[in-house]
Amino acid sequence: MSNEAETPSNFIYNMILEDVERGENDGRVHTRFPPEPNGYLHIGHAKAALLNYNLALAFDGKFNLRFDDTNPVAEEEEFVDSIIADLSWLGVDWEDRLFFSSDSFDTKYEFARRLIEAGRAYVCDLGPEEIREYRGTLTEPGRESPYRDRSVEENLDLFERMREGEFPDGARVLRARIDMASGNLNMRDPVLYRILHATHHRTGDAWCIYPMYDFDHPFTDALEGITHSLCSIEYSDHRPLYDWIVDNAVELMPDATRCRSRQTEFARLNMTHMVLSKRKLRRLVTDGHVEGWDDPRMPTISGMRRRGITPEAIADFQERVGVARSDSLVDLTMFKFCIRNDLEDKAERRMVVLDPLKVSITNWPEDREERVTLENIPRDESAGTRQVPFGGEIFIEREDFMEDPPKKFHRLSPGEEIRLKGAYAIKCEEVIKDAEGSVVELRCTYDPATQSGNDTSGRKIRGVAHWVSARHAVAIDVRLYDTLFLEESPEDEGDGDFTASINPDSLELLSGVPAEPAIADTGAGDRLQFMRKGYFYLDPEDAPGNRLTFNRIVPLKDTWAKIKKKGK
Repeated sequence: MSNEAETPSNFIYNMILEDVERGENDGRVHTRFPPEPNGYLHIGHAKAALLNYNLALAFDGKFNLRFDDTNPVAEEEEFVDSIIADLSWLGVDWEDRLFFSSDSFDTKYEFARRLIEAGRAYVCDLGPEEIREYRGTLTEPGRESPYRDRSVEENLDLFERMREGEFPDGARVLRARIDMASGNLNMRDPVLYRILHATHHRTGDAWCIYPMYDFDHPFTDALEGITHSLCSIEYSDHRPLYDWIVDNAVELMPDATRCRSRQTEFARLNMTHMVLSKRKLRRLVTDGHVEGWDDPRMPTISGMRRRGITPEAIADFQERVGVARSDSLVDLTMFKFCIRNDLEDKAERRMVVLDPLKVSITNWPEDREERVTLENIPRDESAGTRQVPFGGEIFIEREDFMEDPPKKFHRLSPGEEIRLKGAYAIKCEEVIKDAEGSVVELRCTYDPATQSGNDTSGRKIRGVAHWVSARHAVAIDVRLYDTLFLEESPEDEGDGDFTASINPDSLELLSGVPAEPAIADTGAGDRLQFMRKGYFYLDPEDAPGNRLTFNRIVPLKDTWAKIKKKGK
């Protein structure tokens, strides 16, 4: 067992450790991540993938990536490609173990035949509604299908004809013969195969019957030699069926199966102000609420990568969330903390004024220009410094001025001073307004004795503002992203109403934003901190354009107080 790769202790890690020490499966540890290629991965999938992968690393084991491609109606090659790209970006390495459930359709068909031959499966002609009706309830046992006692020969014949495409969709299914009186509804003769005349993205039209997840998943685990099958807690009631499939696979197909796999459940990730239902995410895309699966407002891995979030921040977040046995709601602010914590000592600083207010320094010599020295990353001398031009006309943030300020407003106001980052202190002498009464310009004076690093004024000037020289400004475009949903738990709004919680201000586009000249040296995919404004990412999708476009990754502090819930 590798100590370097060992994950923080959790109940699954401790369980696997006990299995290894007892010599279960000869001490092997083999995990897998089995996404269905019917959408893009989201941060909840990242938790599952990283958990499985890191547990395999911790025990010098193996990790498989296996696509659960058993529903050709919803699956597309685009989703396969996106999942592979997302997992690679997260740092997950399956080496040469990339599999598809469709790889073993022939073997699964043979296993289904052997279940029939053993009297443990039968072809049923009941429709979906009838099967649900016969299934019973939590308090009442189910009723046996009138087709349950078909002979082995008849079942084999019907199953073969299903395979050959003789029957239409929904006409017949293959069901396990278990116990219609079981206290677990999943054990009441569950469906194993259904007829589905649809072209598969890998096998084409070779098949018109497809295995159900509860049949395919455990059997494929046994085929691949998966020792520990980890899944979310909604599958807890499916565990007896998982064990039934695996036990039968080991008994009936000993040459094909490699081990008796074990299922363990853990809590799925739920986060505030997010939906993590793939069905609902698909609706956001198809209904045009977002610009695609990789929209930076989406909780998809592709969206987070496009926004500028790093894989290290996601991994740190998953470690902090931990592995639990019961569901809980994780506050989005924890994730934002991890993002900021990751970027604080990585992202170089730049001065950018998002909402510019012109400032004219009236006593600044007309032809004079200075260069001020600013550090690129505080606390990291190796990151170096940069020279920023300063002149008599600058821009500051509009929020850094208030004509009638409250107490303890340590910014600029009439007759008051503020220090400009790396430069001088300026004092507001005059406020210029337009015909509507809006402030359009401040006329200020500077004090040469307040030069940064050589202040001889002896005055204590509390407020510090960033700025950009108007003459040297580089115009950029900025996308300000905010939470996509106003409600803390939009999932609770239900299938038909969750979109009512969408934040109409989740995206704000700013054009022609003035930035210091060094911004022009930013490369596609670089991350910067716009001083006092947040962390930003130069979107590679827009890099070939004529103007730099930055996505806000995260602000420097949370502003949830500004978000009002519906009806409040």
